[in-house]
Amino acid sequence: MSGNESRLQAIYQITNREPTLTKMTKPLEKIWATDVFTLAKMEEALSKKAFKAMQKTVQSGAALDEATADVVAAAMKDWAMAKGAKFYSHIFYPMTNATAEKHDGFIISSPDGRAITEFTGGLLIKGEPDGSSFPNGSIRTTNAARGYTAWDPTSPAYIMHTDNGATLMIPSIFMSWTGEALDKKTPLLRSNAAMNKAGQKVLSLMGETDIATLNSSCGAEQEYFLVDTNFANSRPDLLLAGRTLFGAPPAKGQEFDDHYFGAIPERVQVFMQDFEDRLYRLGIPAKTHHNEVAPGQFEIAPYFEAANVAADHQQMMMTLLKLTAKKHGFTCLLHEKPFAGINGSGKHVNWSVGNPTQGNLLDPGDTPEKNLNFLLFCGAVIRGVHLHGPLLRAVIASAGNDHRLGANEAPPAILSVYLGDQLEKVFQDIKSGKIKASKSGGMTDLGLAQILDFERDPGDRNRTSPFAFTGNRFEFRAVGSAQSVSGPLIAMNTMLADSLEWIAGKLKTVLKGKTSQADAVVTVLKELMTDHGNAVFGGDGYSSEWHEMAVKKRGLKNIPTTADALPALQEASVKKLFKSTGVFSPIELESRFEVYTEQYVLSIEVEAKLVVDMATTIIYPAATRYLSDLALTSASASEMGVPLDNSVAATVASEINDMMVAVDKLSTALEKDKFKSMTAHMQFCANDIRDLMDEVRAHADALETLVADDMWPLPKYQEMLFIK
Repeated sequence: MSGNESRLQAIYQITNREPTLTKMTKPLEKIWATDVFTLAKMEEALSKKAFKAMQKTVQSGAALDEATADVVAAAMKDWAMAKGAKFYSHIFYPMTNATAEKHDGFIISSPDGRAITEFTGGLLIKGEPDGSSFPNGSIRTTNAARGYTAWDPTSPAYIMHTDNGATLMIPSIFMSWTGEALDKKTPLLRSNAAMNKAGQKVLSLMGETDIATLNSSCGAEQEYFLVDTNFANSRPDLLLAGRTLFGAPPAKGQEFDDHYFGAIPERVQVFMQDFEDRLYRLGIPAKTHHNEVAPGQFEIAPYFEAANVAADHQQMMMTLLKLTAKKHGFTCLLHEKPFAGINGSGKHVNWSVGNPTQGNLLDPGDTPEKNLNFLLFCGAVIRGVHLHGPLLRAVIASAGNDHRLGANEAPPAILSVYLGDQLEKVFQDIKSGKIKASKSGGMTDLGLAQILDFERDPGDRNRTSPFAFTGNRFEFRAVGSAQSVSGPLIAMNTMLADSLEWIAGKLKTVLKGKTSQADAVVTVLKELMTDHGNAVFGGDGYSSEWHEMAVKKRGLKNIPTTADALPALQEASVKKLFKSTGVFSPIELESRFEVYTEQYVLSIEVEAKLVVDMATTIIYPAATRYLSDLALTSASASEMGVPLDNSVAATVASEINDMMVAVDKLSTALEKDKFKSMTAHMQFCANDIRDLMDEVRAHADALETLVADDMWPLPKYQEMLFIK
């Protein structure tokens, strides 16, 4: 394959790369959670009293006293320093979808000039980063900058190893001096508390007496692309925007369906093994990995964990994906749509609710119609999605995710609930006022004696649903690959808490009439399904018929872009939801709207500026050089009496001129800076700016198919996607 000098050099370096040797790894039991200060390690290091206090805090969220914190801090320091750590850091999760960390040394100096180490409970409990330099939605200003990090003892501390050494990482919340949450973890912990409080009420009314603390669980399937770093370094758009702003479609893409679940390329397999060993050392239960649909795309999925721990682990995974990929000569792309015309990447959030005493409350069992607790909690989810569909769309809104939502690769921007045939019938029966026996999925019979028969699941899967029940959990399929899972988890926990409170109130009233629990459940859920059953849909979510039916007949909202979605955060019903549950104060919620709208506008503007820059300084010079060569060749041929067809030259010239006209229009649009509101600014970006970017791209991509391959300056799709 030919190309210009930088492309040729990149291809040469990739194809002549020394293979990375596969290392023999230690057995899983030897490396599992070796870099985590687990409860088991605490039991060895702490006094019995301190350990019991920590155990109670981790398992039920009980308060911890300062004396115990001092004991834990000393043990944590000794453990970390024995593993080579000289620094510690409160790690927290600001409103950026990324992590933040401020490193401090264990070292202090003594009056006699010696260096000693110290780490007290006070240092463990509190840190003090700048509260105004992170996104905060005007909660903090530069002259009022104080912010605090505070240790979250329910999420274990761990050691992060890099080539520069080891650091003790302490999962923390981040708050302002005035007490507002500036992060994604604080509201997640609050949402779990709200859900637990409401869930306890429902379970008590159902006659349960021994009820452990309820918690939500999460298992997030992470999709990502790997591109050789030699190619990525030659693409300013990949480096600065995370996606290709230009690129003609290759002759072959994903249409053969030959990449999905195919044999993993050897170099990628070595990367995955290295990456997963690092995850195991950090106690992250990586369960599945495979090729995804698009060439160059892959997926890793961890096992279920408590939601707040899973959110921490998901952030760690994104960090480690990029760091480990770099070691193996790859650039990991977490953007939702790095390549046009090729499937994008999501992060399917599998979510459930339960506790040690009642188990998974979203597990229907073999006879869901008899599992009253399940019916109530599942009904609460249905009500929540119907009432707060726009909120669920808002929490997965981003400039990147807009490229995939609604396409035939990701769920549409209409929030509905898929239950499967068995459960949908159960809830429809309840809507009619009675509970009937449900049918199982039946046994398989392939007519092959050597294949053992097995029982099918009672319902099929629906890949077109944004919010699908998948056996013992709901799968929120619309979450973007680069996003924190905290936002979706906060929304789901909070809407569930609200619906469980509603159910508890209704149950209490009905049960006063000496009605049986089963009849009371039917009465409450019948009203729920009558009012909110429109959210249940089991058909093709991609079809135009569903889009029309959902909006016109069912009253659901189609919310295609982030500009349309984020204003939901300012709706009265959403403000009431978060205030009543204690998850967000009105000030905190408004700050999220301000931060996320600004991030959206900035993302689009950065991309637009890159389009102007790359079209002007990279593509235009390459195309005009080629046009000059064509002109010289044509003139020379004419002098020899051999006239050439100049149609290619004419087309190239036309595309160059049209591209630069579009560039000028885009540049002019970017100069506009007066808008009535941030919402108006978002709409301008979503419509005018994005359309003008697409116009420039159309001409640039046409030029890529016309300009001689050895003169084209940017690595092409066929190279980035297929050369590993």
